[in-house]
Amino acid sequence: MNRLVLTLATAVMATPLAAQNLTGNDLTLSGEITQNGAGTNFFDANVNAIAGRACIGPVCTGTETIVQDPLRLKWSEPDILFEDSSTATGISSNDWRLLINDVTVSKFAVQDVDGNTIPFTIEATAPDNSLFVEDSGDIGIGTSIPTGRIHVEDDFRADIRLHRNTSGGRTRSDWEMVSDSNGYYVNDLVNAQVPFRIENNAPVNALRIGAGTGNVGLGIASADAPLHVARNDGTARLIVENGGVSPSAVREMFKMSNNGGSFFTLENSQANTEWFFVHENASPNRFIITDGVADGPEMTLTADGNLTIEGQLFTAGSCTAGCDRVFDTDYPLPTIAEQAAMMRKLKHLPNVGPTPESGPFNITAMTGGMLNELEKAHLYIAQLEERLAAVEVQLKD
Repeated sequence: MNRLVLTLATAVMATPLAAQNLTGNDLTLSGEITQNGAGTNFFDANVNAIAGRACIGPVCTGTETIVQDPLRLKWSEPDILFEDSSTATGISSNDWRLLINDVTVSKFAVQDVDGNTIPFTIEATAPDNSLFVEDSGDIGIGTSIPTGRIHVEDDFRADIRLHRNTSGGRTRSDWEMVSDSNGYYVNDLVNAQVPFRIENNAPVNALRIGAGTGNVGLGIASADAPLHVARNDGTARLIVENGGVSPSAVREMFKMSNNGGSFFTLENSQANTEWFFVHENASPNRFIITDGVADGPEMTLTADGNLTIEGQLFTAGSCTAGCDRVFDTDYPLPTIAEQAAMMRKLKHLPNVGPTPESGPFNITAMTGGMLNELEKAHLYIAQLEERLAAVEVQLKD
């Protein structure tokens, strides 16, 4: 403190005594201090207080008009360095600097001096509320009234970009989450495509993932299966489609795989009836169709192709050979001799057709043909019976 007193006393010797008061080692000034030269002023006190405004910097002239700000830093690099003098082990001592501008960029920045990084920068002309932290801790980007922990607002297109660069040999990844007039969507910027989109006015629970279960509900709040599609307007359905631009090929379009038997259910909730399409669990692992009544399967099919049905079999095919028409008077019924000749020539019943020994055949057409040939055979039997009766009469006479 004595050094300050002596220095100031020397500097103000020419000033009127009314402008100064020296009491012991303390000096009180009511005027101005002007220092001519480049010496160093050292203030060594527990508290140094300036009741006024100050301009600090090599280009301060003392003529500055300071109206609002109590402290003005004036120079081509008006930075502030925070130098931590801590030396004790375990005590942080990192130095920081507030940077104002550089050669080409007008900015305000925070520099980690020891780490030689600049983790925070605001460029000049940044718009109002570029970053706003509300008293609640909510962060606004583009707004001064954030309504969420992070609130991004724009009058055209609000977006968040997640970009991993290629430094260190990493593969580039570039994603963008966007909200605009089209709704909300996620852009894959590397491949220029939009893999995920929610359009405006999407219905409630359009997509919902259940807590704990991971079940995905489409149109339902509480999904009862890993994938549950529900509608209340009659529109629930599934479409699996390879579009027209897909190469033409045979493809598996639907598969159910299970460590054991499997089945799917068709339920008529109005009629309260169910049908089950089953892959049998136990040997012989048949394909089974059965209903909800516990009276056994209605149809079974083995791996050998053996089909068993519980009821009757009806086909919609027509009897092209003319089944009951053989009894019509205008039906062209061959004679017994003509029928015999055709059988010998064709080596099969004419209206049944050939029956391959190792190939498939049309059971509907062949059944109709056999009925036609059977009815003709009964007519031939009747004809032969009439002839036999006539011969017996002749023999009695």
